[in-house]
Amino acid sequence: MENLVWHIIGGILGIFLSVKLISGTSLTVIPGESSFLGIELTAQWQLILLVGTILGLINFFIKPILDKITIPLKILTLGLFSLIINMGLIWSLDILFREFEIQGIISLFFTTLLVWIINSFLRITK
Repeated sequence: MENLVWHIIGGILGIFLSVKLISGTSLTVIPGESSFLGIELTAQWQLILLVGTILGLINFFIKPILDKITIPLKILTLGLFSLIINMGLIWSLDILFREFEIQGIISLFFTTLLVWIINSFLRITK
């Protein structure tokens, strides 16, 4: 349970910092259309909490399954395929949320790198 909380905190912090620091990554409220389960989202911080929480849940539940499935590819690429997995997970957030936009592979790479660094730091300090 504690691990899940750390994944969610890492996701929220990663999305927040990537929106603030990386050009090409944006999170904007769409008036009248930004909602989650019928609750209208009117501020950017609400979207950051939502997208970051979903990223944390994906990293906690789906990523371990993908890691186990792709062990042979990770061995062949000396672990670099895990970066591709992480990029795919963050790209899925771009597809899932119209408000979250990543423009180009370079912005996706740096967003993924930032989220990975934050999650690694949180894993070390817990």
